[in-house]
Amino acid sequence: MTVQGHAARVFHLNEKIALVTGAGSGIGAAIAETFAHAGAFVFVSDVNPQTGWAVVERIQGSGGKAGFLPLDVTREDDCAMVARVVLEQQGRLDILVNNAGIGSVGTLATTTGAEFDRIWSVNVRGVFNLSKAFLPSMLQRRRGNIINMASIGGVVAVRDRLAYSTSKFAVVGLTKNIALDHALDGIRCNCLCPGRVETPFVKARLQEYPDPEQARREMSSTQAIGRLAQPEEIAAAALYLASDESSFVTGTDFIIDGGWTAGK
Repeated sequence: MTVQGHAARVFHLNEKIALVTGAGSGIGAAIAETFAHAGAFVFVSDVNPQTGWAVVERIQGSGGKAGFLPLDVTREDDCAMVARVVLEQQGRLDILVNNAGIGSVGTLATTTGAEFDRIWSVNVRGVFNLSKAFLPSMLQRRRGNIINMASIGGVVAVRDRLAYSTSKFAVVGLTKNIALDHALDGIRCNCLCPGRVETPFVKARLQEYPDPEQARREMSSTQAIGRLAQPEEIAAAALYLASDESSFVTGTDFIIDGGWTAGK
């Protein structure tokens, strides 16, 4: 089968060098493993060495190529150090996935200034710090692909998630500005906006409710298709954005929400 003269093919990342932050579990781990299976060398980055190395071992155990880099994205020095290590070891970074992020529950009345700053330092400043650290080498090569993890909470407001939702709106804005400013420099920047995803973090939070199953049903009902997403479903979208097949896509907020916003 051909489409406009081009043979249909599976997205691949052969010979690409990628770095995924927050890759020790959940969506980040799924993205790292998906990229490795698609042919990339993947730097798995996380603040937790134990979970990060576990992902590297799974990748290597299935025949993929990966290494671990400890990283606190809130620290500019850490980000600069990681950029130096990647460039020294591999000579370039083709794909940067700014996935590291934290959550927060609260309204304006119940969210403290310290909590707001904590969310911002990871979810927004972290994206800024690491993207800025790798930007000079991408500009020099006139080639680079940045994928940021936003949220459906960065597209529509989510009740009782003031700090988190605000930070994700900022990630969407940051994404669009990077894309616009560097479109002619050969650098693409997009973000993923998932609905609710069944990650280890979400599973743990569900167990804190008096009735975890009822809480799961309520979370699932937010999506029109009536269930939570799996991390691998988000990773599949990341693979498309990371691949050369998406070469005309930049500055987009890629919504993967199971129909959450279909009626809004």
